[in-house]
Amino acid sequence: MGILSGILDNASTISTKEAKKELENILIPGEEIEAAFKLVRDLIVFTDKRMILVDKQGITGKKMEFHSIPYSSISHYSIETAGTFDLDSELKIWISSATEPTVSKQFKKDKSIYDIQKILALMTMK
Repeated sequence: MGILSGILDNASTISTKEAKKELENILIPGEEIEAAFKLVRDLIVFTDKRMILVDKQGITGKKMEFHSIPYSSISHYSIETAGTFDLDSELKIWISSATEPTVSKQFKKDKSIYDIQKILALMTMK
């Protein structure tokens, strides 16, 4: 099931310590990581100041794109849960006045999508 769950973007929680090591070059002084999730090689990280999406590219994953989204820029978000025959869930995030979602990530049928939604709710209401 390991290969299949990787193909389906199985999100798993990673430690804040592991996430901090991955992001040490882009975190600002005093910025704290609240939660982090791994999707195969990519990361979704929630700090006390912003959400950071890390897209690891290429065969080795050494080339990375860091997409930083301040919580104040998130106008709304949605989750679509998996159904009986639909095996994946989806997270969509709209930035400012965009008419289409700026971020769209798929997750396998598990509870990670609910954890991410709860964090977004907490962080965007501050």
